[in-house]
Amino acid sequence: MPKAFYILFGAVFTLAVSYSLGRLLLERLKIRLYREEEKLFALICGASLLHLVVFTLCSAQVARKGVILAVGFAILAYGVLRGVFRRSKAPALPPLERNWKWLFSVVFVAYGLLYLRNAMGPEMSPDGSGYHLGLVARYLREHGFSRITTTMYASLTQGIEMLYLFAFTFGRHSAASLVHFGFTLTLPLLMISYARRYEFPTVGIGGALLFLCAPVVGVDGTSAYNDIAVTTVVFALFYLLHIWGVERRQALLIPIGLLAGFCFATKYTAALAIPFAGAYILWKTRSLRPALVFGACAALMMLPWMAKNWIIVGNPLSPFLNSVFPNPNVRISFEAEYLEHMRHYGGINNYSEIPLELTVSGAKLSGLLGPVFALTPLALLAVRWPEGRRLLVAALFFASPYFNNIGTRFLLPSLPFFSLALAMVLVRARFILPLVLVAHAILSWPAILRTYCSEYAWKLQHVPIDVALRIGSEENFLTRNSYGYVVARMIEDHVPPGEKVFSYSGASDSYTSREILTAYMSGFNSNLGDMVSTGIFKDSSPVRKLRFSFQGQPVRRLKLVQTKTGSDHWSITECRIFSAAHEIPRSPEWRLRASPNPWDVQMAFDNSPVTRWRSWQAIFPGMSLEVDLGYQQNVDAVLLEITKDQYQTQVMLYGQREAGPWFVLSGAPGVTEAPFLAGLRRAAMEEMRARGVRYLLAAPDDPAAEDYRLNDVLWGIRMLAERGGTRLYAIQPELPQ
Repeated sequence: MPKAFYILFGAVFTLAVSYSLGRLLLERLKIRLYREEEKLFALICGASLLHLVVFTLCSAQVARKGVILAVGFAILAYGVLRGVFRRSKAPALPPLERNWKWLFSVVFVAYGLLYLRNAMGPEMSPDGSGYHLGLVARYLREHGFSRITTTMYASLTQGIEMLYLFAFTFGRHSAASLVHFGFTLTLPLLMISYARRYEFPTVGIGGALLFLCAPVVGVDGTSAYNDIAVTTVVFALFYLLHIWGVERRQALLIPIGLLAGFCFATKYTAALAIPFAGAYILWKTRSLRPALVFGACAALMMLPWMAKNWIIVGNPLSPFLNSVFPNPNVRISFEAEYLEHMRHYGGINNYSEIPLELTVSGAKLSGLLGPVFALTPLALLAVRWPEGRRLLVAALFFASPYFNNIGTRFLLPSLPFFSLALAMVLVRARFILPLVLVAHAILSWPAILRTYCSEYAWKLQHVPIDVALRIGSEENFLTRNSYGYVVARMIEDHVPPGEKVFSYSGASDSYTSREILTAYMSGFNSNLGDMVSTGIFKDSSPVRKLRFSFQGQPVRRLKLVQTKTGSDHWSITECRIFSAAHEIPRSPEWRLRASPNPWDVQMAFDNSPVTRWRSWQAIFPGMSLEVDLGYQQNVDAVLLEITKDQYQTQVMLYGQREAGPWFVLSGAPGVTEAPFLAGLRRAAMEEMRARGVRYLLAAPDDPAAEDYRLNDVLWGIRMLAERGGTRLYAIQPELPQ
């Protein structure tokens, strides 16, 4: 059967099951809506429930094609028996004016077909073909969740990805993209329904088209990202809250709570929906009981993800708040650096550059909204009307996290509200709104867009119809257009199943079944990267020795304590303890402790020059490393072999006998310099092999790429393949002496 059939089946099956679940929920709660609203809310509420079904299957390790097919058909069959697919008897919303209906229909169909072709096309978006579907593919291979600690992205909430998994089972990558495309078409219809209910339908059409035609909506909403789906859920929640605020039907609190919790389950930043809805409910009722119903339903969606993270990585909100929930999987320093990068990435030197990037250029912030959105400040004039004030409050509230991540797509949850508010202002001037909408539709069309936006902007690519329908070669198209795919296939071709590959930059994970350990994505991976750095950079190798010498005396415990504050990280490559000029042999009776990062303390006592215990956060007084020798022994010196990349550190040595307080042994170590050790490159590779890593991937701009190439013999690696400057190496086993 043609591949296009499986793609369409996967997406339609997922959306149909979601719709069935949603209609069953609305019917069970006896919630009465307008006919158009029933369909839209059924799809969105059902998606939240289907995500929970898939989560359960993954948790039970039964996420298999046959099981998913059976569960989906069972839900559809029950829905048919309950009549959820029959024509609704609910009244229709007030009709649209004919001319406006025609304008919307023409633009909606044109952009719908354009977006459909791209959604059907091979998936090659960076994050979509990377971790979004990479994790989905892994869950399917392993039939559910496994203990993944080598990528922080596995700890993000993945509510939309659970829907993608349902579709991916049958139609692979493009089926998942089509599910996202379904949300992309749903949201404009939801915006119009909202405006029709509250008697400003023209504004609804204006806002819907402003949103639909925005270039970033087109490229994001036809890829396996999740931003448009998140935005749809946020707007649906706002819509239901408004209905509840007017009608006060208690049954509405259940879908409101489910959608608020689903916002958290789809994206951490969308968790703002929970305080937004909770505060509104408390303000309207001045009662805890409705808020408790709301909170219980929200918790049903939130707690499974928090429990999963707590069990697997020791932090319910991983990869964030690691200072509150310390764990070995995500470094506190990485979290701080990551958040700082998100605030300033793309080469933005001043926030005054952002408006032009958002509306016209699109290169630095990964996508653009279109020139018409330069008029967005006019939306503030909507404050004159009650409905405008409601929209602006929501717009500003959901835009509030933006400066924590300045990418264009992180404005999407606020965009429907700004679009409606702007349309509400523009419609007051005769002919202005339709002119703006036509201009927006023309300027956002890909062929026109390319004439003025940056060539590096994230935007729709041309996908030939034959490729979208899989008549043309998907393999050839991806090879020509997706460098990540090419690298992933190189890995798949040359690395045996079950092996791991270390890299600084990664590849399109969803196109390979091999695990790629990208340096920044976890504590384990960052240790691997640290080993490689030791072999390349003198400041990262143990060329400095600190010797604490003192009069020999009996001690049981030794403690090294940091006394300064600074931005450097404290690290110890090797800690050696001496008695009468002889090193005391390490013993299984020794007990080692460190604060922070107790998990890596053994690396300071493993006799390896390429591994080190690191604080992995900026130094502060009280950081410590402690050794319990098991019993009291005579000690007269402690030698620390350390790296030079910690100029701000200052350490004191304390001792403790079998009983009694800690006392100062030495506060002024002697410092000597040692030559750069030979053989560190090979030692780093041996440490990698000992940790189950036997392959390296090096993109041209990776820190070690050139050194790998020039000194492959010293590293003990052999190049297996090269694609576009990215090289794949095998780490050779050490030759017997």
